[in-house]
Amino acid sequence: MAQIQWFPGHMHKAQREMREMLSQVDMFIELLDARLPYSSANPMLAEIRGEKNCIRVMTKRDLADPERTTEWLNWYQQLDSRETIAIAAQDRQQIRSIVHKCRALFPHRENAITVMIVGIPNVGKSTIINVLADRVIAKTGDEPAVTKMQQKIKLDHNVVLLDTPGVLWPNVENPDSGYRLAASGAIRQTAISFEDVAWYFARFALAQYPGLLKQRYAYTADNTDPMPLFEHVGKKRGCLKSGGLVDYERVARILIGDFRDGSLGHITLETPEMMIKELNLVDKTREEKQARKAERKNNWKKRKG
Repeated sequence: MAQIQWFPGHMHKAQREMREMLSQVDMFIELLDARLPYSSANPMLAEIRGEKNCIRVMTKRDLADPERTTEWLNWYQQLDSRETIAIAAQDRQQIRSIVHKCRALFPHRENAITVMIVGIPNVGKSTIINVLADRVIAKTGDEPAVTKMQQKIKLDHNVVLLDTPGVLWPNVENPDSGYRLAASGAIRQTAISFEDVAWYFARFALAQYPGLLKQRYAYTADNTDPMPLFEHVGKKRGCLKSGGLVDYERVARILIGDFRDGSLGHITLETPEMMIKELNLVDKTREEKQARKAERKNNWKKRKG
């Protein structure tokens, strides 16, 4: 499984500016995609914020599997004392309550508090900012990396919101996370093979959500091989090339598009149990890589000696 990387120059600049502004920041709002809470948690942002107060907000709740959203909320509740909530874009009242939650963390502060809002690309940050400000402040869009610079926004209750561009991190060690990020739209389409991402997604959906595939595409095969699904959807939707061959690229766009906009149903791409297994695998892979590196270094020293 290939690793998917996308870390353009403006993201490098953004994370550097975040570090420079850190002394002026009282707390953070970290946005996670409810469909992939683990994969959308940027470890670089966690390192930047350190021990500062933070409220986690799982966005796109209306697109995620409700049962798995509850699993993740319970997992975060057990993880630490930081509050975690799940919201949808239409939950305007709940979104506005975030300002009160921030202010409540500084009960004795009379002057303004500065809150930095962070998250990966296309996590829904601009939509939330517009609701918090009660006016159009941030540009929204389906493509990642719409916001390119920081901006300060004055909110009610003496709260100053510091908006930042959505950023990934240079090395996504877990390849499964890379594919999930790509499927969610966090990585620009020009940086990936749409067919590869859709193939990964199809295999997962066949194993975890076969009923949704049956409901959306009338697909009933009882296996996890993506090829028959691609063939079925291609013929059913008329995604054919000359000679009647299925156009897999068009099918891939249908599958990923239906996942992203919720047409396929409520889907979450990972669970806490999956996360633990994958973290263990990443640790094992990292150890093996370090062992190979040490072996090469020793062999080089022997040859030089």
